[in-house]
Amino acid sequence: MPFSFSDLRATDVLAAARRIENLVRRTPLVRSVALSELAGGDVYLKLESEQITSSFKLRGAMNAIGSLSPDERAHGVVVSSAGNHGLGIAYAARHFATAATVFVPRTAPQVKRQGIAALGATLDATQPHYDAAMEAAIAFANERGATFINPCFGHTLLAGQGTVALEILSELPHLASLVVNVGGGGLLAGCASLVRPLAPNVRIIGAQSVNTAAMALSMAAERVVEIDDLPTLADGLAGQIDEAALEIGRHALDDIVTVTEDEIATTIAWLWHQQGARAEGAGAVATAAVLHNAIASLPTPAAVIISGGNIDAERFERIVER
Repeated sequence: MPFSFSDLRATDVLAAARRIENLVRRTPLVRSVALSELAGGDVYLKLESEQITSSFKLRGAMNAIGSLSPDERAHGVVVSSAGNHGLGIAYAARHFATAATVFVPRTAPQVKRQGIAALGATLDATQPHYDAAMEAAIAFANERGATFINPCFGHTLLAGQGTVALEILSELPHLASLVVNVGGGGLLAGCASLVRPLAPNVRIIGAQSVNTAAMALSMAAERVVEIDDLPTLADGLAGQIDEAALEIGRHALDDIVTVTEDEIATTIAWLWHQQGARAEGAGAVATAAVLHNAIASLPTPAAVIISGGNIDAERFERIVER
């Protein structure tokens, strides 16, 4: 059946939380003094960069593979990924003794590629960009009779991602706004499937790089808009979106903003020097939107998700030392 955001339920997220409770790390939610002063109210950072694989993607991967039947696991899993989904799947596949094949673009950061291989997954990095990697992964899964686990869709995957919001709400029951990095919409959909029914007054704001703004442009045009494949620090947010992703945006977002590549780099350095948080480009975008005043109005208390911290050491050092 085609994916539909309207089919997601808060109960799916609660079930996922029970399934993966002892398989993933409950990540810190820390108040940022500087961002709180800037916003005129409490702003907290949700440090998914401190997850076991340094990304929220492990949550959905654990729940997705954990929900497969023994026969499905025996036939293995296949994914396409900018890197972090692949890391999560590789880690979860090793835990459940399932063979995993991960297709990443050849531009994927070395830290992600090396991590996937080190976890025992088969890695294919021959494709020129993310969308080509997805096409290759789907074809490979069909040929082998394996399960393709989409990085942005699938009820069990999204329910796992939604546990990020569950942890935030459990610590901040009076949450007023949630700022989320947006690529294909997986983290957004998972979080919104819990927040919309349980905390309907919370304002959900998406953030993207100007070079990965498929969702922002499509939301503005009220139709799917194809974007160019441009270099970006936010490699985890790269790629096109489709009608299913646009449906997520329509239902889940109150607003979406973009930040420049330079603002992302500045934010990576700022997070390291001011907060001691290591963030990759995609993981820093939501924080950049607050730090650089891209959001016109940010109700507080607000939670800002740092979705990942997998960045090549050389690139990271160059950014934080500039």
